[in-house]
Parts: sequence; structure tokens; C-alpha cells
Amino acid sequence: MAQHAPPARGARLGRAAGANGPESMVSGVVLLLPGASRIAPGPMRPLARALGRAGGAEGLVAHAVLHGPGDREAAARWAADEALRRYGDVPVCLAGYGAGGRAALRAAGHAAVNSVVALAPCLPDEVRGGSPEPVKQLAGRQVLIVHGTNDARSDPECSFLLAARAKKANRSTCRFEVHSDGHGLREHRAEVVALAVDFVLGAMVSGRYSRPVTDALAAPPPLGLRMPLASGFGRSLRG
Repeated sequence: MAQHAPPARGARLGRAAGANGPESMVSGVVLLLPGASRIAPGPMRPLARALGRAGGAEGLVAHAVLHGPGDREAAARWAADEALRRYGDVPVCLAGYGAGGRAALRAAGHAAVNSVVALAPCLPDEVRGGSPEPVKQLAGRQVLIVHGTNDARSDPECSFLLAARAKKANRSTCRFEVHSDGHGLREHRAEVVALAVDFVLGAMVSGRYSRPVTDALAAPPPLGLRMPLASGFGRSLRG
């Protein structure tokens, strides 16, 4: 049974990428929550295209969540409700970047959500005494967090602390570090996109992950929460 979020001012779903058949053939929906800047959208556009190519044949659809000045978290919950209205009782993945990553983590308690991808999430600074983010809503979800070690906008240690707390309540949590990369995850964008696609397909379609993701999910903290993203990840998967 879906939770019904209040209308989010100005929120709407962008054009679908992925399954080309009728709506009744859609097996899952990925909702892409952008960061704060439209000028620097980070990896979300290539991620949408990659999900459409890799998951379309399996009935996977990706939508960007476009919203007005309202609450990003409310927009994410509204979008999950809208996905259910359009496509029926299908699983939903919330995938966000920057401020959208935080919204994805926070809105994960929606009943339809089975997985969350947070790329360089902008979180309160727990390192310097900021209030910690909630994690109870992540229980029962597959959770992937990816952060560049040189992120000057959002301290990667904050996402590590969140992941460590989440892991205690939810073993299906992993976190990858992109060494030498910044907030935009530009230096290793192909690898970041390939990792996110592998995770989403595993969580929503096949139930199987690549070896690095499987190892990260199985490893105890802190190993599975500081997993290095290898240069070239995804090449063997594409080959």
C-alpha cells in the first residue's frame, strides 16, 4: 500500500528513459533526483541514459524528478506516488546527486522504495557536531552511497558516518570512495555511472551484483563502507 505524500509544489516527472512498451510492461521505476545546480548536474544525465540502455529491455524506466522551489524530500515522495499511479505496484529506486542524494536517503521510507543510490550526498556536518541524519527509514532497502575523497562541497566523512549508522540497522548498505575525485565526480564519471547501473539492476531486476558490490555489501564496517572504486570499473561488464 503506497504512502500518499502531499502535493509537492511544481514537481513533475521528466520524460521516461527505458522501457519502450506499454506502461503495463514496466517492472520498476528509477527516480533521478538532481542536485542544487542545473548548470552542473553531475552524473545524473549520463546515468539516466545508461539506465535506459541497460534496463529498458527488462522493463525498467527512469524519470528525472523536476521540482519547483518546494522541499526536495517531499518532491521525492510525491514522485514515488506518481510512479505507482502511472505504472502500478512496481518497485522504486531513488537515485540522487548532491542535495538530491540527501533527499533520496530521507525519502527512502516510502513503501514502494526498495533501493537508494546517493551520489556525493550533501549532508549535515556530523564531523563538526552537526545533527546526524535519520537512518531508520533505510531499513529493508538496498543502499549504495558513492563519494569522491576530494569533495570540497560535501565532506565525504559525513556520508561515511551516515553509512556506518545505517549499516547497524541494515546490512544491505555499502559505500564506495572515488579517490581523487571531487563533488561532481567528473574524473571517474564512467566508473561511477557503471557502478550505479550495476547496483540498480541488481536491486530491481536480477538480484545479482558485480563482485565489487557483492564484496562491499558482505564486508563488515569499515571495509564495506570505504570500498575503493577501481579505475575502469564497468569495462568488463560492458564487454
